[in-house]
Amino acid sequence: MSAISITRLDSQADNFNQQLQAQLAWDESDDLSVHQRVLEIIAEVRKNGDKAVIEYSNRFDQCQFKKPSDLQLDPAKLKQAWDSLSAEKADALQTAANRIRAYAEEQKMQSWQYTEEDGTVLGQKVTALDRAGLYVPGGKASYPSSVLMNAIPAKVAGVGELIMVVPTPAGETNPMVLAAAYLAGVDKVFTIGGAQAVAALAYGTASIPAVDKIVGPGNIYVATAKKMVFGQVGIDMIAGPSEILVICDGQTNPDWIAMDLFSQAEHDENAQAILISDDSAFLESVEQSINKLLPEMERAEIIRASLQSRGVLIKVADLNEAAEVANQIAPEHLELSVADPETLNRKIRNAGAIFMGRYTAEALGDYCAGPNHVLPTSSTARYSSPLGVYDFQKRSSIINCSAQGADKLGKTASVLARGESLTAHARSAEYRIKERT
Repeated sequence: MSAISITRLDSQADNFNQQLQAQLAWDESDDLSVHQRVLEIIAEVRKNGDKAVIEYSNRFDQCQFKKPSDLQLDPAKLKQAWDSLSAEKADALQTAANRIRAYAEEQKMQSWQYTEEDGTVLGQKVTALDRAGLYVPGGKASYPSSVLMNAIPAKVAGVGELIMVVPTPAGETNPMVLAAAYLAGVDKVFTIGGAQAVAALAYGTASIPAVDKIVGPGNIYVATAKKMVFGQVGIDMIAGPSEILVICDGQTNPDWIAMDLFSQAEHDENAQAILISDDSAFLESVEQSINKLLPEMERAEIIRASLQSRGVLIKVADLNEAAEVANQIAPEHLELSVADPETLNRKIRNAGAIFMGRYTAEALGDYCAGPNHVLPTSSTARYSSPLGVYDFQKRSSIINCSAQGADKLGKTASVLARGESLTAHARSAEYRIKERT
C-alpha cells in the first residue's frame, strides 16, 4: 500500500486563509434529480398515505408489506431484542443510556416568571413537544448509539409520544437497534425508511401519526426530504460530512492522534480530519503513524480517500494561534490534546463538542461519555449547538397585566401603534387605559 501524502498548510503563509477555505469546502451542490424524486414521493404520500408508503417500501427496500398494519413493528419485539442481547452488549447499552440520561437531565429548561411593582406578571412557560419522530438507518447498518442519543433527550424533555422509523430491507432488522429503542422508551416503531418515511412523519397517514419534529441521520434522500418538510415540522439539522480537528502540543503519542483522525475519516470519503500543532516534527511523526497504522484498518480505503482529499496538517506559531484557526474552522469535534486544556479551552468559541486532554478520545463522545453526538457540521458550530433536551422543549411567553399595568403599557402601545398606522392595535390597547381622552 502506497504512502499517503496529506495536505500541509502553514499559518504564516500569505495565502493561508485562502488555502484553508479551499480545504474546508466540499461539494454540497444540490442534486436536482434527487430533489425531483423526493418531491414526487412526498406528494404521493400526502395524497395516498399508507398505500404510497407501502408501494415505495416494497419497491426500494424489497419489503413484503400487504396492508397498513404490516408497517408497525410489534412492541413485544423490542423487549425480545433486549432480552436476547449478550450480557456484554446489554451492559454497554445500559451504561451508555444511563450516562446520556444523566447528562440530559441537567439540560432541562424550567418555566419562570416575575412580578412587577404594579402587579403585572411576566414569564416563560416551558413545555415538551407532543410527538417527535426519530429516523434511524436500518438493514445491515447498526447505529444503536444514534437511537440512544436522539431518543433519550426527547424522553427526558417529556415528549408525549416518540415514533421511530427504521427501514428493514428484505425484512432485515438489527437486534441492537431494537434493543436500544426498548431501553430508550420509544413508543412506536414503523419499519419504513427513505423519503416516504419522512413524509409520513411530517404529514401523517391513517396508520402513522404526524409528528412535531423529526430528528436522526439518513442518506441524501432522507436529508433532502427533511429539508423539504421543514416548516410543516421542525427538524434537528441538515448534517454534512463528519469532522474532527485535533490541536496538539506535540507531546501526545502520535499513534493516538493518528487513530483519532482515522476515527472520523472512516465514516466516508467526504469526512474531514485536521491536525493543528506548533511542532513541525510532531506533524511529521503523526504522518508516519498514519502510514504505519493504515494498512491494518478494516476501512483503509475509505480512510485513505478521506485523508488524501480532505485531510490537513497545519503548522501554527503557537497554541493561541491554533485556537484562532480552530474558531475559524468551527469543527464538529475538537480535541485539545495539550498539557493545559482548560486554559486553551477559554480561547475556543466555535465547536460542536470539545474533548479535553490527552486521554479523551473523540470516540468516547460518540458512544458513552454522556453529551450528545448529534453535532453541528460544516462550520455551523458558529451559530448552532449539539442536539439536546432543549430541542424537544418549546417556550411560550407569559403576560398577565394588572389594571395598573394595562393602563401604563396601554399608553406606550398606543403611541407606538399609531406611529405604525395600526389604529386597531392602538384602540385595543386604549380600551384598557383608565382615563381615555
